[in-house]
Amino acid sequence: MYNKVKLTKRQIKEDKFTTFMLSTREQIQENWQFWVIGLLAVILVVAAGTYYFSSQSSKSLEAAQRYAEAMSSYRSGQSQVAVIAFAQIIDDFGSEKVAEQATYMLGKANYDARNYPEAIRYFEMYLSKYKDNKLDRAASLAGIASSQENQGEYGIAADGFVKAYQEYPDGPIANDYLASAVRDFSEAGQVDQAREYLDLLKKEFPAGEPTRRARRVFAEKNPG
Repeated sequence: MYNKVKLTKRQIKEDKFTTFMLSTREQIQENWQFWVIGLLAVILVVAAGTYYFSSQSSKSLEAAQRYAEAMSSYRSGQSQVAVIAFAQIIDDFGSEKVAEQATYMLGKANYDARNYPEAIRYFEMYLSKYKDNKLDRAASLAGIASSQENQGEYGIAADGFVKAYQEYPDGPIANDYLASAVRDFSEAGQVDQAREYLDLLKKEFPAGEPTRRARRVFAEKNPG
């Protein structure tokens, strides 16, 4: 009879480990294609992510540079050059943050060039697409109103200045918007509306040049 060989705990562990390693080796040899494909898939995902973020960063940088160049043209008085540059930014970088400011500046640059229909178009485009910036939304409403005023549409313009005030009543030039509304209501012969917004202006902004100007205009246009 053979003597039974008693294995130690260490030998049992080593034997299990050896069996596991051999089994793993066989699995890798049999399925190496799947391991390689899986590894390549991970590498491609990482590479694609890196490329995406790199390209997005590069695109944002180019958009910011183009916007700075367009603003330089605008500030130097080259309104038409600026209009073309801002429009190109919207076409090329519509998803970038600068597209929002480029849209607003298209309204402003066209207004400066006295191209009022185009100014109104771009200000309205800004209002329809961008909802968060109260300051620029109020300014866009005022830009539309100013364009209408310059085309002799005083009653419509006055309503527009009221909307600009209501958009941002705590804004830095809210008193100017009310004063402009008083002026245009007076020009349109709408005395009651002119008085209503003059009273609001005096209540909310008792001091300041816009209030003094509105009082003077109202007195001149509505004597007695």
